[in-house]
Amino acid sequence: MADLPGYVRACLHTGQLAFLAILVSGGIVLQILACALYNNWWPMLSLIMYVLLPMPLLFFVGSDGNALFSESDNSWVNATKFLTGASSVGSIAIPAILKHAGVIGWGAMAMEFSSFFIFVLAIMCYIRMNDEDNYYSAI
Repeated sequence: MADLPGYVRACLHTGQLAFLAILVSGGIVLQILACALYNNWWPMLSLIMYVLLPMPLLFFVGSDGNALFSESDNSWVNATKFLTGASSVGSIAIPAILKHAGVIGWGAMAMEFSSFFIFVLAIMCYIRMNDEDNYYSAI
């Protein structure tokens, strides 16, 4: 697929960006609907974890994203993996704790989990899209 004309590659890249935009927009809509439909804005607490999730990646790893997928002796990379994992668990734990405490209902929790998994899917697609070596092998 590397021998495709430039305009075809640009079109495919634009389609993938549009797909990512739709995924992220769908996750945001589900996040807001989980609060608005049940007239309870407590599920918006998981938004804090969504904001904190990329911070360790930005501060400690920088542009070397491949370091996260390999075994490393670097303590900063290990700290980044730990903090990212803790934020991911927090994104799931906050709606579960709110449901357990009786603050939100089953529907709001299901929408929160759906929003989280849509965001994870968008992140996985973004990582796959930025993989320059195999960029056009999936097409």
